[in-house]
Amino acid sequence: MISLGRCGAVLVLALAGTGWAAAAATLESCDALRKHGQRAEANACYETLSRSNDAYLRAEGLWGLEQYEQANEAFRAAVAQPGSKAIYRVRWGLLLHERFNNKEAVDLFNEALQQDSTNARAYLGLALVSADGFDSKAEEYTAKALMLDPKLVEAHELKANLALENSKTQVAVEEADKAIALSNEALEAMAVHAAVEVLADRSPDVWFAKIRAVNPSYGEGYALVGYHLVLNRRYEDGVAYYRKAIEADPKLWAARSQLGINLMRLGQEEEPLKQLEMSYNNGQRDAATVNSLRLLDSYKNFVIFRDDTTILKLRKNEAELLRPYFEAELHKAMAAYEKKYKMKLPGPVQLEVYPDHEDFAVRTMGMPGLGALGVTFGEVVAMDSPSGRKPGEFNWGATLWHEMSHVYILSATNHRVPRWFTEGLAVHEEGEASPEWSDRLTPEVLLAIRDKKLLPVAQMDQGFIFPEYPSQVVVSYFQAGSICDYIKQRWGDDKLLEMVHSFAALKTTPEVIQKDLQISPEEFDKAYMAWLEKRAGQTAANFDAWRKGLKELATLAESKQNDAVVKAAPEVLRMYPEYVGDANAYEFFAVAQLAKGDKQGAMATLTAYEKMGGESPEALTKLASLEEELGHAKEAAATLDRINFIYPESEGLHRHLGELWLAQGNYAGAVREYSAVLALKPLDKASAEFDLAQAYFAAGEKDKAEESVLLALETAPGFRPAQKLLLQIKSEESKGTDANKSEKPN
Repeated sequence: MISLGRCGAVLVLALAGTGWAAAAATLESCDALRKHGQRAEANACYETLSRSNDAYLRAEGLWGLEQYEQANEAFRAAVAQPGSKAIYRVRWGLLLHERFNNKEAVDLFNEALQQDSTNARAYLGLALVSADGFDSKAEEYTAKALMLDPKLVEAHELKANLALENSKTQVAVEEADKAIALSNEALEAMAVHAAVEVLADRSPDVWFAKIRAVNPSYGEGYALVGYHLVLNRRYEDGVAYYRKAIEADPKLWAARSQLGINLMRLGQEEEPLKQLEMSYNNGQRDAATVNSLRLLDSYKNFVIFRDDTTILKLRKNEAELLRPYFEAELHKAMAAYEKKYKMKLPGPVQLEVYPDHEDFAVRTMGMPGLGALGVTFGEVVAMDSPSGRKPGEFNWGATLWHEMSHVYILSATNHRVPRWFTEGLAVHEEGEASPEWSDRLTPEVLLAIRDKKLLPVAQMDQGFIFPEYPSQVVVSYFQAGSICDYIKQRWGDDKLLEMVHSFAALKTTPEVIQKDLQISPEEFDKAYMAWLEKRAGQTAANFDAWRKGLKELATLAESKQNDAVVKAAPEVLRMYPEYVGDANAYEFFAVAQLAKGDKQGAMATLTAYEKMGGESPEALTKLASLEEELGHAKEAAATLDRINFIYPESEGLHRHLGELWLAQGNYAGAVREYSAVLALKPLDKASAEFDLAQAYFAAGEKDKAEESVLLALETAPGFRPAQKLLLQIKSEESKGTDANKSEKPN
């Protein structure tokens, strides 16, 4: 949420009855001067206040002069004096909120409410803090503030902002109008109107003219529009408005920082560093600014690989390992989406892969939704590296396909698409890329289905922006993805593409449903829920019985009662076959089957686990071992290759998969796997180089084979298999030379 700081802080009513009417008028005058852009005059006014004998007025004056530490101490003195007012704590809390200390700000707002339970501004403070984190309580606190004081202009402005964040444009306009009716200088309300116009691709000039008539240097208005553009994934447009913001007010450090952050999101480095350093050096030391600067500094540890259509940024210490996998999958996804969406991207895609999750988290700071694994900014994608997550909890391949779907859909719609649809389509595309990557019915989703917490399609964006219960974002991803699954199943892929084009034309979700599917949103909701009921209704109804059965099964497994596990597991699986998370019935069942010597049964169980999207590297490695032992080498290789998308850090995995592929004639695959072994810096480098040389030789790449075998012999001169291979290579080369000579004319 964009905070407009002190502007519009009218405290006459708050101070009424204190005997300080003249002082209050002085404070109001200072704020009015600043609100009208008369900075020099305002500073002189605040300077007078800063010399007041009264600690509270002194705090307000120091705050106005941006002497934040001194203001903080003056507020501390003000609330400590006998008879201090609740408003002192509210104002102190707002100072701390403005200076990036929301935790203590909340404490002060709550203390103010203990002192005065009807203090509307304290609730407004709580709403501002909640809005920073896209917490649905922001709306609740704003409503409480307005109930206590229906004429609180700033509360109407905040409600307008929250509504616009939630795609409730009409509500945003109505609340902005209420604020303007109360004050013809409600600048933030005017900026909300401007944002509504810009988001609808209409001219905002009328509203900016009104803003300039009040304050020609009110850069916050442009910054607010920039914020909403970024929230709607229109990053380049957002950058343009942040530039307008600092042009209007070069000292608007929050906007300058956001300019730098969003330029980073567009793949730039030099100008973001300049803007962020300037902001930081002038006191803008919020987490986003500080962490973005740290991230920029860390780029010296990355290496960049470019080709005609891609830019791949990897950390140096894992680039050799990851590059072949990420480049291949990136190009595969692009080829598939070009064909499916019938378009080419206007420029290269930049993919950034971060082994430190905190570095990746900087990229998503201030954005709604999960952003837990990957994020897309136009043609720039940032995501976690598999090395940055616990093995088994992250499939980088599925994440890459998800984010690349965003790249194409945002480009196809010129970034004009509701969040629910682009997220739903991306989830849908994961399953299209590989059935094992389909979004599963997690326990949170099942409970939401059972408790009827799914949203109507027309309100889907709300579940991503301001979730009303802890798991709603997760549930919204599933629901949006399954809606796209349903549309494809009932109407076909072409309808999804038609919807993309309709959203690009700025049609709303209800309009798109009606136009492209020839059904009302209400009819769609009813039909979709009936379809979902067939898919998941019984599983949801079974949930409590399944949970009880799984708990009992885990107890049996822990005590190694294998006969009982084998007997009980099938029923637990029947009740909820899609559960492949921690402590799942598949793994308990397979372990018990193996203990009883039933390898064929264990293989079938783990195969079912794999097909359901199970991603435990240990379980899949065991499956591959069983497949190979039972004569299914091709399936074993495919299983091991799936682990590469989950945990490509295992030297043993790459070595064994290389062996299988070499034996099966997949020489390119063998070369890739043996190269991965070398990238992991094995202790037995000679053997690793020899294995790679064998793969190159089998693939007919004799020069590379010779290079690798010489490296093996350099490490271990007496390595006889390598010596023998070198002789074989030389013999082949000699035969080739003799053949060439015999073909020459005399």
